[in-house]
Amino acid sequence: MLHIVFYFQVHQPYRLRPYSVLDIGQNLNFFDEDLNRAVIRKVGEKCYLPANQLIKELIERYEGAFKVAYSITGVVIEQFRAYYPEVLDSFKELARTGCVEFLGETYYHSLAFQFDKAEFLSQIRMHRKLMMDEFGFRPVVFRNTELIYQDQLADSLEEEEGFQVILAEGAEKILKWRSPLYAYRTYNHRFFLLLKYYSLADDIAFRFSNRAWSEFPLTTEKFIYWLSKLSLVEKGRRNLFVNLFMDYETFGEHQWKETGIFEFMRHLPEKVFDSPNLSFAWPSDVPQMMDYSPEALSYPQPVSWADTERDLSAWLENDLQFNACETYYEILSEIQSRGRSDLLEIARKLSTSDHFYYMCTKYFQDGDVHKYFSPYQSPEQAYMFYMNALAGLRERL
Repeated sequence: MLHIVFYFQVHQPYRLRPYSVLDIGQNLNFFDEDLNRAVIRKVGEKCYLPANQLIKELIERYEGAFKVAYSITGVVIEQFRAYYPEVLDSFKELARTGCVEFLGETYYHSLAFQFDKAEFLSQIRMHRKLMMDEFGFRPVVFRNTELIYQDQLADSLEEEEGFQVILAEGAEKILKWRSPLYAYRTYNHRFFLLLKYYSLADDIAFRFSNRAWSEFPLTTEKFIYWLSKLSLVEKGRRNLFVNLFMDYETFGEHQWKETGIFEFMRHLPEKVFDSPNLSFAWPSDVPQMMDYSPEALSYPQPVSWADTERDLSAWLENDLQFNACETYYEILSEIQSRGRSDLLEIARKLSTSDHFYYMCTKYFQDGDVHKYFSPYQSPEQAYMFYMNALAGLRERL
């Protein structure tokens, strides 16, 4: 049996306003409230509300057999509360169905794992509490920011009770001859690993509306045919998992409603349930569904789901990014050591990985993607506003 595992990332950062050197020492108003409100309202209308309504309809139509999972950051939930509470209510409605799963991650969508283990674990605990407070759900599946994973993360996560599964990118440099359709174990055998089947996930998330793509248009019939072919690789009737991990904003924002993306999703479950070897599963179903002894996989270096390199270069490639990151974590450490709780929340909002993503100076296709998401005129401008904000924070400290 081939189980389709849909996991959607829901995240929006607090974007910075044009914070100049003249603002340093005057105020700590780093964030562009008008822009953040506008983004939440726009994406709420185009994606979150209609997509949540569709997911709820599918859950009800198929009486819980249709399953999806979400990872919702703390910073986006804060913005839902402030700018569009109806969106948060719609996620709570999904939670009440008992047919969606919420994953654990860092509250601020940060790179803390790479720089500050104590802060990393603190943000995980904050996020788990948030999931319980908002949705009554205690996550047992973990995904790190931007799907960043390496062996040491499994060691760190052992300090947090209750996690059973970790999500990661199914990169060829790790898998080699293996298939991402199987579940694996972390190198220390402590957790299950579920790996993104990135080619099929990206067919939906990135290529769906690309008329130059050789497979355009992507129909549900075509996609089901591809899935059915995948199930033929398993001769021993063991459970396989095609892990389709993507940004939730795929629906209606990155792929506009006019592309047919909602209709694609609306008709997909019907075709799945018409296929005898296909079904849906949550990531947390894996421990109970395992009918073989999974192989352990080692990720000696960090792997992410971003850019063609699938490493940390989207956030830590150039001098701007390294300087910004190192300066930030120096200031964060000083804030914590001095017990400056009055500055901690503002500082943590500056830890969101998007700030460093906007400083990327790559070219070609990856560079175009970075420009698409950035609210700034250039990586240098993103760096300038960010470093001015850090200077303002340091002066207040």
